[in-house]
Amino acid sequence: MRISKLAPSSHIQGRWLCHLEDGSILRITENEIVAFGLCSGLELPPERLGELEQAARAAAVRDKAMDLLAARPLSRKEMVDKLTARPRNKDKEPIADRETAQAAADRLEELGYLNDEAYAHTVADHYAAKGWGPSRIKDELYRRGVPREYWDSALEELDAPDDAIDVFLQKKLRGADLTDPKTYQRVANALARRGFRWEDIKEGLRRYGGAMEDEF
Repeated sequence: MRISKLAPSSHIQGRWLCHLEDGSILRITENEIVAFGLCSGLELPPERLGELEQAARAAAVRDKAMDLLAARPLSRKEMVDKLTARPRNKDKEPIADRETAQAAADRLEELGYLNDEAYAHTVADHYAAKGWGPSRIKDELYRRGVPREYWDSALEELDAPDDAIDVFLQKKLRGADLTDPKTYQRVANALARRGFRWEDIKEGLRRYGGAMEDEF
């Protein structure tokens, strides 16, 4: 197959359009031009053309992966799952097969764009700021596919659970009827739903009660 024309893309910087004599177009990068020695008029044997097509697909997958990361941070698992997900239109194929998606993730990790350890800290910090406890944050890390080896270090850098519980109690119990046991039960249940251990919740309620006694 002969290359009829090789020209830079007018829409995406750094991308080139490789026009083949059968009318098909390959969207490639400068890396493929150098690696394959491409130029207008070059004859590509079937095997070489197949290699170029595979390289072009891999480059397109990496571009899509970068677009996904530009939208929001992702774990490696989330990235691979998105690249291999079946489109809503069942007639269309996924963006990539699993092998190509894994290769794209490998490359992004090498470049530092994909980092599960840093992502674990980002997720933990975000949900701790929303008042979530360690247990619920772990559930979220699991849901997002973050490897367990990064959970502990991410949680260790957060404020102590005691501090988060105290802030929550001060906010929720200010002005509440403290003579009603149901008041304490409601805040205890709310903290439990946020992922705090029952022992930590009980200690927090004791500290709050002691602080109230000191004010009078």
